[in-house]
Amino acid sequence: MMSAELYRALPAMDAVLNTLGEAAPVLCAATPRPLLRDAAEAFLNSRRAGIAAGTITSPVELALPALLPALLRHVEAFCRPHLRRVLNATGVVIHTNLGRSLLPPEAVAAVAEAAGSYSNLEFDLATGARGSRYSHVEALVCRLTGAEATLAVNNNAAAVLLVLDALCKGREVVVSRGQLVEIGGSFRIPEVMERGGCTLREVGTTNRTHPEDYRAAITERTAAILKVHTSNYRIEGFFAEVPTADLADLAHAHSLPLIEDLGSGSLCNFAAHGLPALADEPTVQAVIAAGVDVVTFSGDKVLGGPQAGIIAGKKEYIDRIKKCQLLRALRIDKLTLAALEAVLRLYLEPEEAVRRVPTLAMICAAPEELRMRAEALAQALAEVPGLGATVVPGVSRVGGGAFPERDLPTSLVRLETGLSSEILRARLLAADIPLVGRVEDNAFHLDPRTLRDQEFALAAETLRGAMADSPAL
Repeated sequence: MMSAELYRALPAMDAVLNTLGEAAPVLCAATPRPLLRDAAEAFLNSRRAGIAAGTITSPVELALPALLPALLRHVEAFCRPHLRRVLNATGVVIHTNLGRSLLPPEAVAAVAEAAGSYSNLEFDLATGARGSRYSHVEALVCRLTGAEATLAVNNNAAAVLLVLDALCKGREVVVSRGQLVEIGGSFRIPEVMERGGCTLREVGTTNRTHPEDYRAAITERTAAILKVHTSNYRIEGFFAEVPTADLADLAHAHSLPLIEDLGSGSLCNFAAHGLPALADEPTVQAVIAAGVDVVTFSGDKVLGGPQAGIIAGKKEYIDRIKKCQLLRALRIDKLTLAALEAVLRLYLEPEEAVRRVPTLAMICAAPEELRMRAEALAQALAEVPGLGATVVPGVSRVGGGAFPERDLPTSLVRLETGLSSEILRARLLAADIPLVGRVEDNAFHLDPRTLRDQEFALAAETLRGAMADSPAL
């Protein structure tokens, strides 16, 4: 009998929605009515479950004034956008799960203008006739890399697939066994080659491949030699591979193109910015100068731009790729083009690019600068009740499959909270603006390399809420 009385005590949907409208008019005005109704229904269902479980025992608990605080928290959480802002304090600069590279303000403004206005996406302003969307960044990429021609598609996987389909379909492609990589999302070079209509011809061994291995594999069925950058792992010790320039000479001696999947792709010489440990990462311009005919690389990794796949190289091959029917399915959109052009323009002044492209600025941040920023972050957190913060040495990573096993010295803020790392992590992920850090030595740490100065206050507010958090009513 008591259960029936409790179920009858649940407020009606209309009463719940009217109360929400009075208590949170801004939230309700900004949220579609069907979504508010779904949120309210989910909340009422949670109370029905509480009645069934015996955790709700009195009709007083089901009166709207008593329910209102928990109802508001539930509706606010339920109605948040699914894709939303996150504070990255992991120290992983190109964090694939957190959206990879941040765009500089110039690119953000360019995207907003392209999104809110008509544009000359495929309109030639000089002639008034139809133009090519690929022309908007071609001259910039050529100038920055030394390529004769370029085009951009929606990501590097698409770029590799397109190149193979356009240049190698129905024929063999020679690849070293040590470069048959798998990257995130189960993207495997052998499977991509199969999708591109090519036959894989493996040469060498996992750790050693020599010029004669390539030479012996070349036949009349060979379409190209493919070199793949092992972006997410590193082979050391008893290891040998053919230098790019020598591989280009070998390919050209047999009238074959040398194609290189450079993966992350970089236009920056990090050794010149005090990072000799990153000097072995080949730049796009160095690869092209070494004789590679077609190179593909990402726009949203070390380059620091939007998700894109850039194809650069000899005009005769790029022209063939532009005629491939697959290109339309993989083409780049106007928002990405706008962001990519803005980022590439910054690279025209290399020193400015390191300062203004967030990915480069984070990678090149000096240890002493990071120590000062860690101390400032610890100070910002000092006023959070129940929270202790100390600065300790640590390391960051570039991420995005770039520079594997290459640590970047940093200073971490170690949190002392009295909570387990698992509980703190769960509370921080449930916040309005989630804060993602990392757990080391049984403690939660924040890395200021990837947490911008203007986000310190937000991090403190998120932690304040986490420390004051209590189970939902």
